Order: sequence, then structure tokens, then C-alpha cells
Amino acid sequence: MKIKTLLCCLMSLVAFCMSAQNNVAEEVAWVVGDEPIFKSDIEEQYQQILYERIPIDGNPYCVIPERMAIEKLFLHQAKIDTVEVPNSTVVQNVDSRINYFIANLGSREKLEEYFRKPLPEIREQLMDVIRDQFTVQEVQRKLTSNIKATPADVRRFYNTISKDSLPMIPQQVEVKIITINPVIPQQEIDDVKARLREYTRQVNDGEKDFPTLAILYSEDQGSSNYGGEVGFRGRAELLPEYAAAAFNLNDTKRVSKIVETEVGFHIIQLIEKRGDRVNTRHILLRPKVAQNDIDDAIMKLDSLRTDILAQKNNITFENAALYISQDKDSKNNNGVMLNEKEHSNMFEMADLPSEVGKVVATMQVGDISKPFVMMNPKTNRQQVAIVKLSKRVDAHRADFADDYQVLKDLYENHKRQEIIEKWIEEKQKTTYVYIEEGWRDCEFQYNWLNVNK
Repeated sequence: MKIKTLLCCLMSLVAFCMSAQNNVAEEVAWVVGDEPIFKSDIEEQYQQILYERIPIDGNPYCVIPERMAIEKLFLHQAKIDTVEVPNSTVVQNVDSRINYFIANLGSREKLEEYFRKPLPEIREQLMDVIRDQFTVQEVQRKLTSNIKATPADVRRFYNTISKDSLPMIPQQVEVKIITINPVIPQQEIDDVKARLREYTRQVNDGEKDFPTLAILYSEDQGSSNYGGEVGFRGRAELLPEYAAAAFNLNDTKRVSKIVETEVGFHIIQLIEKRGDRVNTRHILLRPKVAQNDIDDAIMKLDSLRTDILAQKNNITFENAALYISQDKDSKNNNGVMLNEKEHSNMFEMADLPSEVGKVVATMQVGDISKPFVMMNPKTNRQQVAIVKLSKRVDAHRADFADDYQVLKDLYENHKRQEIIEKWIEEKQKTTYVYIEEGWRDCEFQYNWLNVNK
């Protein structure tokens, strides 16, 4: 559902920007309240659906205008309730969407060519679209904010569902991990800093421009292709040390001092500040780990594994994780890895770091793996690890005893949908709706043709 929502949002953004270019008198297909829905708007959204290959259930010339009509009902209610979305939220999301488009189209110039508009005009138009989307979401949130599911509610709901209709829960595992970060030689760190100081000198002396150096040398794959530019970010979206340096910059022609973060060493250049957000470019270099240091870490964990299996000195995987592991997210949790996406200890196999998933796939519950090298998913640095498979739950239909949270979410979503559908039906009765001839021969989800008669 999240993926479909994102694609629909992207679809509407592109459609809005492209339809705004048409200055010819437009044919009105629907009127909701005093708001028209133009044929060109519907056509643009349909073309974008085809482009994105998004499945649509029914006749697109029925489904699309009905969706747009529903949105207008919520926007009208927002005016009545004076629902306002913080401008900072809108700006942050617009920046994120623009960065998304640039990343997919390849450059700012290609983005402007695609929309046939300069970036400031694209940004202004997207502001309206994003504000409407967040406004609709806020109205829906207020309508459904009082939903509170009790275990009894969830059980009754569970008992009414056909067992064949219950969602499938993929295989899940709980994994414990111990990691060691191989020591990086000081000489390697000094060499990295020397390279960054040389890049800084070249920029400050006018010999090279920062974006060119970032493309050539930065090890941040997410930004190097764009000249090191990371886009507008708030403090919470940046690593703490990076944020402190970035927000202290004032001169767009100068380069920061070397900044160390958990992912490596950076030099940073300011592009623009806008309120509580800043756009910067950077060059990231990561000190390399020597093979002999990796080998030393492997030997250390192999010896630890042998002691755990032999129960030498009553050592267990769990207390070894507390005293030896350098994985700060799991060491104080008996070594249990945390699935941050789901806020759970359980992982679907696809959600595990690839190296961990490959090892766990061949293990039985209770097994402890041999040491292996993996990339730290947060720092993108090499580390050595051993893992213990502590639990495996095979794929199954959702069960009340084992999957209560899944069923609770399902119940709450069901109740939200009920409330929203009832609200739409009531709102239709007090809102003027007119559909032009040629747009009425549809099987609509809601009764639009007779609500005002």
C-alpha cells in the first residue's frame, strides 16, 4: 500500500505540473461544490498511470475523476475546519520529491526539460499539490483519531474473517549478532585527511570546482553523481557532526574543515540555507581496512565461537555480545538485531543485511555461524561478525496468538476505511455535484448521480 501511495503521489505531481502548461480553454468534466475537474487533468493522470504501469481497477475515465472528486470533498472540509499544514512540512516534502525526480531523470536540467519549466516554477506548483495531499491526510487523521482497538475488538474481527482471507505472514527470523570493527591504521587515516586537505586547497585557490572533485573522488554513491549535492535537509536528517558543520557555514565559496562522522571523513560546501534547512555538497572518503586487520578480527571471533560452543568458563553468546560486540544497537539487548523498519526483533529474510541473510538461510535454530565479513549497513564499513539464529517462524496465515499486532493493524485500517466511507456518503448529500454528459455512464464506488436529487 505504501508503494502504491507513493506512485500515485508521484503520478499526481507530474500530472499537475504538465497540465498547468495548457492555456487553452478546458472542458469541464465534473463540478464538485464550486471546484471544476477538467478533462485535461483527468487525461494527464491517466497518461501518467500508463507511464508508471500502475494497475487501475475499472474504467480510468470513471475511477480517476471520482478520486479527484473525493479529494475535493476533503479539501472543502479542511476549509471549514481551518486545517493547516505547517509550511516547513510541505517544503521538506517538496525538496524530497524534487531530489527524487532529479535522481531518476539524471540532472536538474533534465528535470526542467521534462516539465518544460524552470525549477522555481516546478517547485511552486508542487507546493500546492503537496499541501493538498497533506491537508487531505490531516482531515482523514482527525476523522479517525479516536479509533482504539482492544484485544476483544481484534478477536471479534478475527473471528469474522474467512481463514482463507487472512494475510500470509512470510517466514521470519530472530537473529543475534556479535561484530568487531577491524582497527584502521593511523597512517591510513592520515592519508585520507591529507587528500581532503588537498581537495580543499584546490577549491579555495580556484584550481578546481567542488562538484567536479566530488564526482571524481567522493565515496558517497548517493550524491557523487550529482556533484556531492545532498539536497535540502534539516538537522535531524543529517549525521550530528555533519549537521553541526553544515549549519555553521556561511560562505558558499569556501570549504569546511575536515569533519569526521561514523561513515568516514568529509569536507563540506554550503549551497543554500533556507530557514531550518540547508543544502550542501560534500566529498566523503572512507579509510580502508587492511586485510591483516580483517584476518585478526576473524581469528578473534572464531576463537570466541569455539569457547561458546564448548561452554568454556560458562560463556554464552548473549554475555559475549554485551562485553565484546561493537554493534551498539544490539549489544545491550542480548545481541538481538533490531528491525528498525518494523520496530521489532523479527526480520523477513529479505530485510536482513544481505551477508547476514545468506548465512542465516543455511542455519538451524540455535546454530552459531562461523565468522564472516559484512558491510555495516549504517557506516558502509567492513566489519567481521558471527550470528546466532535464535528463532524461526515459517510462513503462515495470520494467527491471533502469534500475529496479534498484524491483526490489530488490519482491524484499525478496516475501521478507518468504514469511517471515511461513511463520511464521504454524508458529505455528498450536502455538496453540489454535477457530472457532464459523457462522464456519467460509470459504475462509481459512491452514488454521485442521485445525491443532490
